Amino acid sequence: MIAVLMLGAAVAAAPLPVDFVYLRDIAPGIVQDIRYAGAFNFTGAPVPGYEAAECLLTAKAAEALRAVDDELAADGLGLIVWDCYRPARAVAAFMAWTRNGPDTMKPVFYPNEEREKLVAHDYIAEHSGHSGGSVVDLGIAPRGYRSPSRGEPMACTAPQNDGLPDMGTAFDCFDPLSAIGATVSPEAAANRAKLRAAMERHGFAPYQAEWWHFRLVEQPHEGAAFDAPVVARP
Repeated sequence: MIAVLMLGAAVAAAPLPVDFVYLRDIAPGIVQDIRYAGAFNFTGAPVPGYEAAECLLTAKAAEALRAVDDELAADGLGLIVWDCYRPARAVAAFMAWTRNGPDTMKPVFYPNEEREKLVAHDYIAEHSGHSGGSVVDLGIAPRGYRSPSRGEPMACTAPQNDGLPDMGTAFDCFDPLSAIGATVSPEAAANRAKLRAAMERHGFAPYQAEWWHFRLVEQPHEGAAFDAPVVARP
């Protein structure tokens, strides 16, 4: 289903292009844990622009992810997505948070960094490729995985107890260990390589500083920064 995602009259932003889709309409088997729609993220609160916990992408990116998920199924694995299309207002909110936001989630997401240095150290940027709809943050998960209830938060650099394969760090870990070339355990290195190889085979390119971040190489809206909010699927 390809539908125009219209905004409410009170929101002063243009609708998303007609080639944007809800990922669950294209690949319902991909697990969604959209972090910025809730409070479990580095800001400690739901992020402006995320009115629903849904993954929106261009149809081209969504179809490519379905192919990756299908390929991983042969090994009893699939994909889990944490962020997809990101409204420009969310990017602006991240920048505002770096200047004067709370540090409540520092022990979890940036235990070895200072909030004021996250931009200078390239963990947060003023502009994001996510806002064009063909960039995604994701990992691998056992087939049939369901996101667990969150207990006591753990430092992102520590071994996680979420039932996901070891990747060396958790998602959104602002730490050098998140870099693709970081020294991690052999198991984590193998899992990162498996994810990267599958994504590259289906048209995505990695980001060296974050093992979870991939962009579609041939994007329909390269360089665009849309600002329509993520709304509930009709």
